[in-house]
Amino acid sequence: MACPRCGSLLDVQYEWDRLPAPRSLRDFEAKWARRQDPYCFSGVWRFYELLPFAPQEFCVTVGEGQTLLQPSDGVGEYIGLKSGRLFLQYEGLNPSGSFKDNGMAAAFTHARLIGARRAACASTGNTSASLALYCAATRLMRAIIFVGSGKIAYGKLSQALDYGALTIQIAGDFDDAMARVKEVSQQLGIYLVNSVNPFRLEGQKTIMYRVLEGLGWEVPDWVVVPGGNLGNSSAFGKAFEELYQLGLIRRKPRLAVINAVGANTLYILYEKQKVRWNDGQVARQTVADYYAQMDSEGRRASTIASAIEINRPVNLDKCLRALQWCQGLVREVTDEEILDAKAQVGAGGLGCEPASAASVAGAKKLVAEGIISPDERVVCVLTGHVLKDPTATVAYHTTDQKMFNEVLGRRGVRRPAFANRPVSVSNNLEEILKAIQLYG
Repeated sequence: MACPRCGSLLDVQYEWDRLPAPRSLRDFEAKWARRQDPYCFSGVWRFYELLPFAPQEFCVTVGEGQTLLQPSDGVGEYIGLKSGRLFLQYEGLNPSGSFKDNGMAAAFTHARLIGARRAACASTGNTSASLALYCAATRLMRAIIFVGSGKIAYGKLSQALDYGALTIQIAGDFDDAMARVKEVSQQLGIYLVNSVNPFRLEGQKTIMYRVLEGLGWEVPDWVVVPGGNLGNSSAFGKAFEELYQLGLIRRKPRLAVINAVGANTLYILYEKQKVRWNDGQVARQTVADYYAQMDSEGRRASTIASAIEINRPVNLDKCLRALQWCQGLVREVTDEEILDAKAQVGAGGLGCEPASAASVAGAKKLVAEGIISPDERVVCVLTGHVLKDPTATVAYHTTDQKMFNEVLGRRGVRRPAFANRPVSVSNNLEEILKAIQLYG
């Protein structure tokens, strides 16, 4: 979904002066009294007035958006924040287990509006699981999924297969799969639901509406989000800019986007090469030169955080715009930092997939750098459920160093700092009691 003249991605813009925009964000609270109405129950469509691109009777919902904004002093202490200052926005409670359902509800709504019968995506796993679920639950369309070879966690692949999607595995990575699905969708007239689709991002705006709802409609100081294809960061920036222009918030939070070291295109372009939105005048030659360099070196994205294992983020321009709107910055974190942060999130009671924990690892780095103050209010977005990638979790906590190294894809990795290793004992009551007394 790009402009036929310039090739840039399309955007959804509203004529707010002609629409019944809410007078206050608190107006949305009245919908909680109408939970039997599926549009009020949905964490996307109860904010319909802020994404009114289709008649409400066309809106598709499977109960998405029943998510938590959870205060977490334990994880906050690990990051370096004072008590009561960290909140974890846990999107793993969505029907498919990830934030993707917010955008899929909106994309499916647009697809239904135009009469689409097949929908496709390229995926590292979460988009495919969400697309397959919406197709199966609504029976509105047939799902076609493109994945790269060896580039999808079993927890996610199992969802796509179980929900009946046609799954096509190609030789290559996500960037290859993305290129092919765009070609196939155009040639066969299949509806594309990747985040090149602007309606996907409209649904993902609602994650931030629920954050504000959870904070009593107060704006946090920081929103920290993992960066892969950059759909979330783009949507979040748009959400806050629209609310600000409508006079529904008085200020915007700062936005921090966190790359994995092994998939750090945004970090290199933004922090090292100083590429900016610059009101639409992006230094495109700098971006093209960097992509050409990656090609010449045969560089492929490689990180334990498979959901953000992307070298060519399709929403780069929109993310740059969001960073300008929200005085943003970008950081990169190692796989080890991601997994340590993931273990801390788990110890606090909210299990998440590796990519989610990049936000926590990034916030920790920003506090250490003195950029985030310990008394600022910070929201870290946890994008997916722990069971999306159980292999990574077991490998981190196991005593099997070889398995851990294999999961990370390299050798010589330090032992996990917060591993909760199982205790092996013989099948003997006395030995079991000793183990419990010693370790419990």
